[in-house]
Amino acid sequence: MPGCPSHECGSSVRLDRAGPYGTFPHNRATRTRGNHGRRQDCSLSFRIAPQPQGSAPDGDQLFYNTGIFTYIWLLRNDKPAEHRGRVMLIDARRQFEKEPKAFGNKRNRMSDAHRQWIEQRYQQGWKAGFDDAQVKIFAAKDFAFHKVKVVFWQTDENDQPATLTEPYEKAFTAANLKKEQAFHDSDLSFRVTFRPRPQAGAEQVERIAEIVLKPSDNAAKQLKAALGEQPEILAVEWTHRHYVQDDEYIPHGEDIAAFLEREIAKPIIRWEDSPQLGYEILPNKYFYRYQPPTPAKDLLAEFWRLEKEAEKMLASLER
Repeated sequence: MPGCPSHECGSSVRLDRAGPYGTFPHNRATRTRGNHGRRQDCSLSFRIAPQPQGSAPDGDQLFYNTGIFTYIWLLRNDKPAEHRGRVMLIDARRQFEKEPKAFGNKRNRMSDAHRQWIEQRYQQGWKAGFDDAQVKIFAAKDFAFHKVKVVFWQTDENDQPATLTEPYEKAFTAANLKKEQAFHDSDLSFRVTFRPRPQAGAEQVERIAEIVLKPSDNAAKQLKAALGEQPEILAVEWTHRHYVQDDEYIPHGEDIAAFLEREIAKPIIRWEDSPQLGYEILPNKYFYRYQPPTPAKDLLAEFWRLEKEAEKMLASLER
């Protein structure tokens, strides 16, 4: 149905045939992460026409069979020019009341008064001079992040280059070894179990060859010298520098190269930014209110008050 979340993703909305406005509840994490851009991996995806106009984080336990928090998204496909590139957040996490009877994990509900509370702040929040701690307006890119694929060298506990010995799973050819030399740019050791090319009258026996390739060595000549012509390769084990492949999520606007150098602090082989930005909205980040802890003297006074109550109860039982 136009204007409703897709049954496949549960969070994609089209408004191009459903009128200029749309609102829908969303009870998943407000983040397009993972392989963002792939519909099945997105937590929230605004497709083609609609522009996010505002979001109202609500309370938890509003949906059946889940206790996670709910979000109300307000969308429109004819967003006014002065609103473009901006998103309003309304902190509505306290706008609910208890259900008369719990339905599994659904223990809370929103009444008309709560919905009107949200609508009033949405309508007034765009006006100049409006001041409400529960309403904040951000640039859309404030929520954006880069997903960067990075490959870097691993080091051991002494911060020396770490090595790894493992089976060589690729075809053991000179072309593949040349690629490994270029990638690792360090010595590579191979332990090869093979049978030499059959010769008339010669017994076929397994042999083991140890090959060490330096970055400047000719892989084809080394293989021929160690294995001969057209050997039957049975197994290969190799030792090489250990590298790590990882995904880094970097806030939009950060210098990616500087971020990687600062946060990884390992020799980086290469990195690649995703062509599409991801977006994440965390209500606690934007609406956090510091509450100082109870002073120690007040806690101590409460402790002694409870202690005296307990003594009175025990005394009454002894009578």
